[in-house]
Amino acid sequence: RMLPRTSSVVAQVFLLLSIVLVIAIAVIQINQQQILSPGLKYGIVLDAGSSRTTVYVYEWPAEKENNTGVVSQTFKCNVKGPGISSYESSPGALAKPLDDCLNKVKERIPVHLHKTTSVYLGATAGMRLLRLQNESAANEVLASVQNYFRAQPFEFRGAQIITGPEEGVYGWITANYLMGNFLEKNLWRTWVHPYRKETMGALDLGGASTQISFIPEDPEEHFNSTLQVKLYGYNYNVYTHSYQCYGRDEAEKRLLALLLQKSNASANVDNPCYPQNYNTALTMKYFFGSLCTQSLRPANYHPNQLVNFHGTGDPGLCQEMVSLLFNFTACRDREDCPFNGIHQPKAKGNFVAFSGFYYTMNALNLSGHFSLDDFNSSMWFFCSQSWAQLPFMLPKFEEIYARSYCFSANFIYYLLVHGYNFNAETWPQIHFQKEVGNSSIAWSLGYMLSLTNMIPAEGKLIQLPLKPSLFAGLLVFLTATALLCLLFLVYLCVASYRRKNIPHIEHVFIPE
Repeated sequence: RMLPRTSSVVAQVFLLLSIVLVIAIAVIQINQQQILSPGLKYGIVLDAGSSRTTVYVYEWPAEKENNTGVVSQTFKCNVKGPGISSYESSPGALAKPLDDCLNKVKERIPVHLHKTTSVYLGATAGMRLLRLQNESAANEVLASVQNYFRAQPFEFRGAQIITGPEEGVYGWITANYLMGNFLEKNLWRTWVHPYRKETMGALDLGGASTQISFIPEDPEEHFNSTLQVKLYGYNYNVYTHSYQCYGRDEAEKRLLALLLQKSNASANVDNPCYPQNYNTALTMKYFFGSLCTQSLRPANYHPNQLVNFHGTGDPGLCQEMVSLLFNFTACRDREDCPFNGIHQPKAKGNFVAFSGFYYTMNALNLSGHFSLDDFNSSMWFFCSQSWAQLPFMLPKFEEIYARSYCFSANFIYYLLVHGYNFNAETWPQIHFQKEVGNSSIAWSLGYMLSLTNMIPAEGKLIQLPLKPSLFAGLLVFLTATALLCLLFLVYLCVASYRRKNIPHIEHVFIPE
């Protein structure tokens, strides 16, 4: 009798111990990473675009610096005034507008971390154009930026002009990083590569250039036009192309130049893409001063001469004029060559369209994904409005943007449908969005991740108290022990119950 009772007590103790240990290990495993956190690290990136400069502040847990994927945007500030390429004649004037944003940044980052916080400035198509037009002026602007940051408390890592393909790939990295296509947390709260998760293509529309980046159906076939990117031990062959002079602002300057040319260079020009009854006077330098319109300059070009543009709000004619900005004949009907003689594999899968793409759709009261028919009807309706009606239709009314949304919408239509070959079936695969969570979709995050090696080639990402394999093994062992104890206790109960119910047979001894 004594033995089953001892066994029962031992089994109960083991069962309780197993349950307690399973709970304790799970709690420690989940909470340990919070307990260990020794604070945050910061990085600053200045996106020096053609039309403006944006300052981004990123943060990540300090102990995870070289093996992590947990970077988030904590602050964003738009620098007042135009892009840095506009300061070619007065580079020294750059300091004042930068000060406003940098002072806010200093408040956001703890003072004791200022010295160790890296600052990067990446300049895009506006500066690429300025360098082509006047290299010494471009160098002076960059030198002025360097001087400005030498007087700042941060660790300045240099100002550079990034190439079009780099801008495209960094945008692609940012979009997929924020969408969780490179990493996800598994059951054990560690970062792993998502199983069979497709990456998204990226469409970026800036002021002076536009980029398309995606992984083609057959990367081997398009070997010459793809860049190899290695992230978390995986290789991605990304097709990317940057179209200089196809950014929103430069494309519109080309349209104004064409309209002037077609009106026999008179001082009064009708613009079908401007809203009805909108009038503005622009200097010739405004649209002919760019490298993108140099070839369209008239013989009698006077930079300060004014040209009056009168809006007629004619969607059909606007579309006709916009089509002239693309050279569709250079490809001679080759399927893998949409326009300007540029080779491009067939666009496949989902795409995220950000920057200028998003802002234009937002003005048309569209966001996320929608049909091509919905886009066309919204564009037609918007382009037929008079100037007086626009303040009531736009979420934010600023003249320089408001007058150009109709042009932008038509330009986007031509670029995506006739340029990149999206159609009614594939158009809904484009998601027009500005950010994921609180982080903007912009090339700047991908740029910082690459420059700080915050995306390692391989490596475990979060240091847990137990290795996932050991954690899993312990859980299986303890759970099995608990189950065996439970089964043993059930067996003892059943055996004891049976013993109680066996009838007593009295032995009758019959004397011989």
